[in-house]
Amino acid sequence: MIEQNRISIIGGTGKEGKGLAYRWAKAGYEVCIGSRKLERAQEAITEIFSMQKDNNNFVLHADENEGAAKWGEIVVLTIPYAHHEEMLHQLKPFLEGKFFMDVTVPLVPPKVSVIQIPEDGSVGLKAQRILGDTVKVISAFQNISFELLLKDDPIECDVLLSGSDKEAREIGMQLVKDAGLEVWDAGPLENAIIAEGLTSILIRINKQYNTHSAGLKITGIEK
Repeated sequence: MIEQNRISIIGGTGKEGKGLAYRWAKAGYEVCIGSRKLERAQEAITEIFSMQKDNNNFVLHADENEGAAKWGEIVVLTIPYAHHEEMLHQLKPFLEGKFFMDVTVPLVPPKVSVIQIPEDGSVGLKAQRILGDTVKVISAFQNISFELLLKDDPIECDVLLSGSDKEAREIGMQLVKDAGLEVWDAGPLENAIIAEGLTSILIRINKQYNTHSAGLKITGIEK
């Protein structure tokens, strides 16, 4: 577990946010669920507590988005792409000097199985531009089904992680490992578009083969 023990998840009331919160709380992190409405964050916490097994001592908090962003040492964003830019501007005053993990995928309904490339080159680069150089941006988890995160079973899919610098990537990789997944350093944020784009391909594969959790696996490397 990394030194920064407090993780805030903005958009944590969604299924992916709750899945990450569950896995990090299980690993011993203190987690805050952020939402536009405090009541929804509290409901999400109740649901996550109900998932506890083996007498895990989860430490969970609920707050509105701005309060959660202030509280967290690491802030994680798990929201639909349509609200991404607006939320970044809202959170920016509270993120200076922090690590910021962006899980957002540039999906544009109804063509969610067609890759969309943001003007900045990737969602990760867009986040870095808006938040500025004082925030260390990490891009990860785009290719992991929320259904897998919400279960205790081992996840066979790998995570490609990009980051603003080596320190950001090292912090992010440890967070992924603590969530119970295999992770690979995919380099700078310019490379984040590959993982972001793969989500649309995996959505297409899921539809074509009638499944819900197609994923990525890196092979040919002995570890």
